[in-house]
Amino acid sequence: MKIYPAIDIYNGKCVRLYKGDLNQITEYGDPLKIALEYSKYSEKLHIIDLNGAFEGIPKNLDIVKKIKSNSNCEIQVGGGFRTKNIIKKAYSLGIDNVIISSAALEESFLNEIVKDFKVTISLDFKDNKMFIKGWKEKSNLTFENALNIFSKYTRRFIYTEISKDGTLDGIENIPKINSDFDFIYAGGISSKEDIEKLKITGFNGVIIGKAIYENKLSLKELI
Repeated sequence: MKIYPAIDIYNGKCVRLYKGDLNQITEYGDPLKIALEYSKYSEKLHIIDLNGAFEGIPKNLDIVKKIKSNSNCEIQVGGGFRTKNIIKKAYSLGIDNVIISSAALEESFLNEIVKDFKVTISLDFKDNKMFIKGWKEKSNLTFENALNIFSKYTRRFIYTEISKDGTLDGIENIPKINSDFDFIYAGGISSKEDIEKLKITGFNGVIIGKAIYENKLSLKELI
């Protein structure tokens, strides 16, 4: 199981939201400092530009660039990557995987992007409906619908259970994953038992945020 420590950046600070709600935000400090601490144990980082997610264009790529330049980590980054130019800019900074979510609903955009770039598509769900634009808008897509559409463009996905994100409530009602895909889970991880459940279900990666910040799980021990 691949472990991706999560770093969410909002207005230049490392934060965590409760179920994606900006009104329920906790600050944890300097994202560069935290990333460098994580890089002592992990070769991977999951970074989300929350300004980008809510405003439609990344605003913290300068920080992501510093993290990439000062670590040897494989970095995946998402949040506001809705144009070809901004995706190109991210890859020019050395980012290993760009994550798209809202823009994935435009198949003409996907057709154009995958000609030049590899992409990771984030499938963000609540009550089996995919949410977009910073989890503020609900689409009509179920998990099965989304996978049928997007598997034509990539084999790498992130599945986020919005109702669990930032809660430390553990996992439940997770979909069974086809092992042909590279699937990473996010949302509510609080124990090693959660990680084992995901492995059995077919996930091969897990994103962990609050459980590490709140010392519920030790990144050093997990790695």
